[in-house]
Amino acid sequence: MTESNTSAAPEAPEYRKRGRSKTPLIITIAVLAVAAIVAALVFWLSRDQGATAPGEAGGASKELVVGLQLEPSNLDIRSTGGVALDQILIDNVYQGLIGLKSGTVDEFVPVLAEALPEQSEDGLTLTFTLREGVTFASGNKLTAEDVVDSLSAAEGPASLSTALGAPVTVTSPDARTVVLELSAPNSQVLWQLANRPGLVFETAYDGDLASTSNGTGPYTLKQWKQGDSITFAANPDYWDEKAAVDTVVWRYIPDPNAATNAALEGDVDVLAPVVSNMVSQFEGTDFTIEHAASTDVFTLAFNSQKAPLNDVRVRTALSMAIDGNSIVEAFYGDGKTLGGPITDLEPAYEDLTSVNAYDPEAAKAMLAEAGYADGLELTVTIPSFYANDAINQVVTQFDAIGVKLNVNPVEFGTWLSDVYSAPEDGSPRQFDLSYVNHAEANDFVNYTNPDYYFGYNNAEVQDLYAKSIATTDPAEAVDLVQQAARIVAAEAPAKWLINYTPANAIAKHVQGFPNSNTNSRINLAGVSIG
Repeated sequence: MTESNTSAAPEAPEYRKRGRSKTPLIITIAVLAVAAIVAALVFWLSRDQGATAPGEAGGASKELVVGLQLEPSNLDIRSTGGVALDQILIDNVYQGLIGLKSGTVDEFVPVLAEALPEQSEDGLTLTFTLREGVTFASGNKLTAEDVVDSLSAAEGPASLSTALGAPVTVTSPDARTVVLELSAPNSQVLWQLANRPGLVFETAYDGDLASTSNGTGPYTLKQWKQGDSITFAANPDYWDEKAAVDTVVWRYIPDPNAATNAALEGDVDVLAPVVSNMVSQFEGTDFTIEHAASTDVFTLAFNSQKAPLNDVRVRTALSMAIDGNSIVEAFYGDGKTLGGPITDLEPAYEDLTSVNAYDPEAAKAMLAEAGYADGLELTVTIPSFYANDAINQVVTQFDAIGVKLNVNPVEFGTWLSDVYSAPEDGSPRQFDLSYVNHAEANDFVNYTNPDYYFGYNNAEVQDLYAKSIATTDPAEAVDLVQQAARIVAAEAPAKWLINYTPANAIAKHVQGFPNSNTNSRINLAGVSIG
């Protein structure tokens, strides 16, 4: 999910303004005169001391300010959930042996390794050769021991063994070689290595990664003002091409109006994203609006473990009551209709919009068949920072088939405890429906896990997915997931309301800002300020 802050949303901070002079002309002239004198002195004192320092252009430090919505609760990406950490830390601060080509979710590139791994024919052994000259922000060299320790970690949601669902043996036969031995073939191993489970940390580092950082990436953590911003500084000793921007400020502005105003007043260079109903305010400004291709899916999840939603006929009826085109309109065109759990950026995508397509009369008949000819009443739990346009469409369309839908807006921490998290006593979750944005790519595995908050349990889906994991043939893996996805779409554990393509406002002096999956991973490589 896009969200990661497990605490109640803080009050809007007093955001620092970029200076705009409103002083009288005489003061301005005086300041300019002093500046001219200082500049002359600097010139005469430094004219024989060579070029400007790295990362500077003509001596001027370059700062990029990016406005985001949701702030992480801490910075330890090994143990803290939520995509807000992946969004800023992966690629920029922390790296793995391999990564994702920017703008894709299925093209792998070598990072800390010299090349993609050599794989044995049986798919059980992967051999990597480490790059030379890589250092951590601490100044210490990357070693094979660091890689072995990072990938061997057995605990935590981001451990490689946990992600692959089976033990992994990681060894280093020499100083530049790392070997992974899988207990069974796994078609997802490269994907996991290119994401959180594959990140490499320095074994000897003893700092608290909840509030500090120590990666191999082009940026380091400079400051975290909780409730306001996280600031990165370019790593002057980065092993690869140096960052073109000296300072990056991730400014967290949860209120959409405040975020838009901050951009229009020049206090942020990029706003990612702009709330759909505010995009028009950027017309005729110094910003360009770019719609980022994404795996974001605003998902109306049905609690399949609670009556009446444990009846597939009820879930099917509710799905058929919803007009996907009206949802896209409610997002002011910032998205595409989606008929299943996989987006068109992902290899296993199929167009499933004909499954449980909009048909209110058939929906009413299905409800009657399930014993609810007189209708029923349900409640949807929704994080309070979301706009209501789309969910209001759902309320109206449910009403047309005799279903009263109450909307329960809550703080995100409450959503986590009441919807996402399983009760500690093992009892079933008590919510009816949930509305939230799922931004993660390649997350079909959630539909194979009965303990996930959907509560969906289908043995055939689980078997097909397990077979897709076990095969060493990529085409076969895709086909098996597609078969499973068709079943999921038909049984409707959720209604995939829209594949959201967020509108990002990018100032015209910013070049190279990513245009794909920016709600889940913003790789700053190639970003510059003109």
